[in-house]
Amino acid sequence: IPKDPEFAVPEPDRRSSGTMEDKRNIQIIEWEHLDKKKFYVFGVAMTMMIRVSMYPFTLIRTRLQVQKGKSLYHGTFDAFVKILRADGVTGLYRGFLVNTFTLFSGQCYVTTYELTRKFVSDYSQSNTVKSLVAGGSASLVAQSITVPIDVVSQHLMMQRKGEKMGRFQVRGNLEGQGVIAFGQTKDIIRQILRADGLRGFYRGYVASLLTYIPNSAVWWPFYHFYAGG
Repeated sequence: IPKDPEFAVPEPDRRSSGTMEDKRNIQIIEWEHLDKKKFYVFGVAMTMMIRVSMYPFTLIRTRLQVQKGKSLYHGTFDAFVKILRADGVTGLYRGFLVNTFTLFSGQCYVTTYELTRKFVSDYSQSNTVKSLVAGGSASLVAQSITVPIDVVSQHLMMQRKGEKMGRFQVRGNLEGQGVIAFGQTKDIIRQILRADGLRGFYRGYVASLLTYIPNSAVWWPFYHFYAGG
């Protein structure tokens, strides 16, 4: 796991045809030396802070992508104002409680990456091979956790007073009377199960794997190549 770059004592400049050699020495903290408690606690806390500030824009983006033309909102600012007027601040956080469970996918990603690298090192000492396999495996685990949670939270994002936006509509009063918090989540989960079965929670799963696995598998070898100079 990379630490803040600490540059070694610089060597004399070596210039050749107007160019300078740049030697990178980035200190790497191995998994076994990491304070796991601090890593998991601070990692989740920092991600949560970012998620709280960005979630309203994720909800607005999702609604803008789903709506027919400009039937409800004419843009980001228009959507922001209309949601606030209709539902208040809580309207910008529909599905947020469910979505927070994806925080653990990030921790699972890093854990899988490090443990897989350690496992692969018993069979190959190639940094490229270890990073390639570990990066792909980490994304596989992370997306397997994230996709079902995203499916449910996105259906919750579509809940609004009046007109139906998504495939499913929760029963009860969206203001909180009758169906609140995880009551809405349970209702959506039941409807997905009835309509599509377990496969309904993995809509877009293959597309996600085809997007994130190659990206992660290629990124990590380049990172370690860069870190090693």
